[in-house]
Amino acid sequence: MIRTAAMMMGIALTCYTVGVWGERLSGRLRPWHAVLFWLGLIADTTGTEMMRRIAGGWHFTLHGATGVVALMLMCAHAIWATVVLVRRDERAILTFHRISVVVWAIWLVPFIGGMVAGMWR
Repeated sequence: MIRTAAMMMGIALTCYTVGVWGERLSGRLRPWHAVLFWLGLIADTTGTEMMRRIAGGWHFTLHGATGVVALMLMCAHAIWATVVLVRRDERAILTFHRISVVVWAIWLVPFIGGMVAGMWR
């Protein structure tokens, strides 16, 4: 199960990074960016749940706490991107990348922390 969980985390990294930086470089939030945000969230949630099962449950650690915060931010980010696109809020569509890069950077903290912790085991 560890290989599948790691693969899901890799898919999350790929989807989320391509979505965030694709949006940043284009200067405009597009529907395909939101799709990648959702796919990244789904992959990350799946990988996290698999890792939780391998670890034997939730453990309150710095990694666990930052991971929960990151998942909540990813979820809020994907929802807000969808709302902005549905509302066709042109100003928000053009400035959304400011939020995306911040959420992505915060998300990287538990991602990298988990990767480093996994290598030390």
